[in-house]
Amino acid sequence: MRIATKLLLGATGIALAAAAVAAGPSATRTQVAAPLIERTKLFGNPEKTGGQLSPDGRWISFIAPRDGVLNVWVAPADNPAAAKPLTAEKTRPIRQTFWAPDSSQVLFVNDKGGDENFRLYGVPVVGGEARDYTPFEKVRVIPYGQSRTIKDRVLIGLNNRDPRWHDVHSLDLKTGKLTLVMQNDGYAGFMADDQLNIRIGSRPRADGGDDWFRIVDGKAEATPIVSYGLDDSATTGAIGFTTDGKTIYWADSRDRNTGALMAQDASGKMTLIAEDPRVDLADALFNPKTGVIEAYRADYLKNEYVPVGDAVKADLAFLKAQNKGEFTITSRTDADDKWLVAFDPVSAPASTWVYDRKAKTLKQLYVSRPALVGAPLVPMIPTVIKSRDGLDLVSYLTLPKGVDANGDGRADKPVPMVLFVHGGPWGRDGYGYNSYHQWLANRGYAVLSVNFRASTGFGKKFLAAGNMEWGKKMHDDLLDAVDWAVREGVTTKDKVAIMGGSYGGYATLAGLAFTPDTFACGVDIVGPSNLNTLLASIPAYWEAGKQQMYRRMGDPTTPEGQAILKERSPLFAADKIKKPLLIGQGANDPRVNVRESDQIVDAMKAKNIPVTYVVFPDEGHGFARPVNNIAFNAVTENFLAPCLGGRAEPIGGALEGSTAEIRHGTEFVKGLAPTRAAAR
Repeated sequence: MRIATKLLLGATGIALAAAAVAAGPSATRTQVAAPLIERTKLFGNPEKTGGQLSPDGRWISFIAPRDGVLNVWVAPADNPAAAKPLTAEKTRPIRQTFWAPDSSQVLFVNDKGGDENFRLYGVPVVGGEARDYTPFEKVRVIPYGQSRTIKDRVLIGLNNRDPRWHDVHSLDLKTGKLTLVMQNDGYAGFMADDQLNIRIGSRPRADGGDDWFRIVDGKAEATPIVSYGLDDSATTGAIGFTTDGKTIYWADSRDRNTGALMAQDASGKMTLIAEDPRVDLADALFNPKTGVIEAYRADYLKNEYVPVGDAVKADLAFLKAQNKGEFTITSRTDADDKWLVAFDPVSAPASTWVYDRKAKTLKQLYVSRPALVGAPLVPMIPTVIKSRDGLDLVSYLTLPKGVDANGDGRADKPVPMVLFVHGGPWGRDGYGYNSYHQWLANRGYAVLSVNFRASTGFGKKFLAAGNMEWGKKMHDDLLDAVDWAVREGVTTKDKVAIMGGSYGGYATLAGLAFTPDTFACGVDIVGPSNLNTLLASIPAYWEAGKQQMYRRMGDPTTPEGQAILKERSPLFAADKIKKPLLIGQGANDPRVNVRESDQIVDAMKAKNIPVTYVVFPDEGHGFARPVNNIAFNAVTENFLAPCLGGRAEPIGGALEGSTAEIRHGTEFVKGLAPTRAAAR
């Protein structure tokens, strides 16, 4: 139901090391009342993550390092210490797993070098090696359905016939046989019932909306059961079936501003389950036996579970009363007697626990980053900033240790600040542990993340306020946030950097090019510089979301749209940039092609404007290999230190073992060795 073509950065971290502290110029040095936290502890491999209970409750799977690379591990549920690795990936970390319905194997997806042509693999719990179920080149697999009752098959989508559309296939998990269920000639997505019958599908409309049709025996009915235009396209959509197939659950913002939870019966009648005027509701907790919604999460300043009825009300109250931080229920057994619950205390590493519903007990399974236990982590402060035209911008501020001595959420003195801009732009920042916030705060900077207009989760009006506003009102919201931080005494006007990935990278380029006197420096990670070439090079499988993008950004198929996109493209104002810029890019990025970064670097070089450019030949839209992420962050903090006056862990040997190519500007970052330079 969400906009299918989000330009989101999904970077994770891995390890390398260093030691001492280097600082910027002494006149602007920020004193931090805490020891420096090493990059490897913040961005290295987690010790364990991604825990999942098997449907039968006998096993627990998780992701953990094996020979320095994240792999799939499994342990008996009654003896977690007996964990063993199931996979032996040597290069690309495994980051997404789920259980086969019969609990006999763990399924996972992975790509090559960040190309996002994901393949589906399965690895048996007992004996045997990982199996590639979709060994096709330049094909991307997506999940379509999994059953509580049919244990030997799953439904998947493959775009091997037509790269734009994913045909529905039934995959026999024992034999590996793929059987075509439905050819897809223009549907954005499908939803199956518990018998693995495709029941409904959404077809994109020319106006950027969607029509949802019932599907019977592979054929769509003539009249849609739900229709909506562009305004509701990111806040309305099907989210699930009950097990008996009689009820479809929807998030639905038609006739209201925010997405409400609705139930639709066989006659088409809609019944309201829950709504929240502040936020869209879509993240529901379904009963594993019946498929009935038992709770939902409302995410405004913070995230909270709200029960629907009494089925899990006592469980949620018990978990909240533990005071271990925000919690997420990550998996439930088919018998629903055990849950896996992740707790996020924000200023301490996250932990995962097994919750026994009958006994009302919690047993800790693991701490994700035990090296951070006792580290000088700091709170995240939720706040609401008013835009110049009166919009509420839900934002998150993190202050360096010692800057908020009384804990009132206000800075005791101004410090340098990094405005950290989220990707998407159709995504959002939220409350919780954030490695980038902790890292930058530890280096002496306040960190501010802002949900500018066009961010999702706050209703369709807030989202639509960003339509056609790239580089305009969306950027004004960021400027308003900087002004707020100055007024509140968080920072001073001359000590603000801007940083972000994907759309956040675009915002960085726009900030330095369109408002060249606002920011002291910028860090762009996989950000587009030319919106016309961005839209010309998006993957074929984004076809379903094209009209939404055109109507929210500008239509590159019309002269008027091309002119708007050019005006909003930082590339064509690159000569206005006068503050230091660092760019990081994955060479295999399928969303923001490497040429987006190449173009603006070339334009700046032609004008002799300083820029440092780091490319990773084995990465895509972000840096999935932690050794690469750590390498780029080592460059980043040594780039920021002389700009803002914070401290930095020296680069040292942080680039060793990474694939970083310094394609330009080695001389602009202290400690960046010329031997890492690479010509383009």
